[in-house]
Amino acid sequence: MKALAYEKAHPLDAFALELMDVDEPRTRDSDLLIEVRAVGVNPGEALIRQMRSAPPGGRVVLGWEFAGVVVATGSATHGFAVGDRVMGTGDVTRDGCWAERVAVDHRVAARIPDQLSFTDAASLPVGGLTAWEALFRDQGGLPAGVGNVLVVGGAGGVGSMATQLLRSRTSARVIATASRPESRAWCTAMGADLVVDHTADVAGRLRTAGVEQIDLVLSTRGTAGNIGWITDVLRPFGHLATTDLTGTTDIEPLIQKSVSVHTEMVFSRVVTGHELHRQGQILAELASHARPIVTTRLHGLTVDSMRQAHALAESGRTVGKTVITA
Repeated sequence: MKALAYEKAHPLDAFALELMDVDEPRTRDSDLLIEVRAVGVNPGEALIRQMRSAPPGGRVVLGWEFAGVVVATGSATHGFAVGDRVMGTGDVTRDGCWAERVAVDHRVAARIPDQLSFTDAASLPVGGLTAWEALFRDQGGLPAGVGNVLVVGGAGGVGSMATQLLRSRTSARVIATASRPESRAWCTAMGADLVVDHTADVAGRLRTAGVEQIDLVLSTRGTAGNIGWITDVLRPFGHLATTDLTGTTDIEPLIQKSVSVHTEMVFSRVVTGHELHRQGQILAELASHARPIVTTRLHGLTVDSMRQAHALAESGRTVGKTVITA
């Protein structure tokens, strides 16, 4: 089958993905084999492309956000049949979905409702799962006493889904950060009650708007560099959920307020095997109720379309989600 793949890690200006012939996915008893119809492209995949090389003689196939059609089911699968339209995130320990077909455990996939196109469905899994599991760790809801929630990076995929989930599933006041007019307008459209500029004095902007303290911050970008002002706006014994902590981060300021820190990585269930079925359950809920967040549609799983998608992902200026139809 055909897949977009590469051998050595590389920067955008030396883009080295090629459309090449690769082996068909090796399916397991619990797998679905899926014909890929659309893929969502994420900043994390662009980062992996810059850092991960294949072993000698091998190749890397990225892509872990897909929508497609089931073409085969393993002997240990249940709840799915050939011909079902499905969406999911795949498995970072296996080949990704930038290919004609992908194999994934049936527990990390969900059916696509009739009202959703493949393109719209492919915009939901990564951002939706990340936001859900970062926010709803207390028996499926927000921690007790949380009334004001600040979403840092509200116009991105995770921020967009977080704002929707908070608006539809909680009574919290939702505040998002965005710095450009188009991203501010997007955050408002997603349901934010208030949008503030994260490049300015966030604490001052919040006080001007009558918000003295934040109960929970969901930080999707720049967390390490923003610890200072995040600490300022959080109440004592508040909560920080973050999706981007890397390397060494000084959290001593948070300790002074006894802030609870929750880290989130969307593939943790796949990597650890912990309650794997929950991923499919959450996806099913998202498929039924979430608003698609596609803003850029590219056509054809080609080198050119993927280069465009990576350029957007690395710009740091994307709103919503880029989706490529196969």
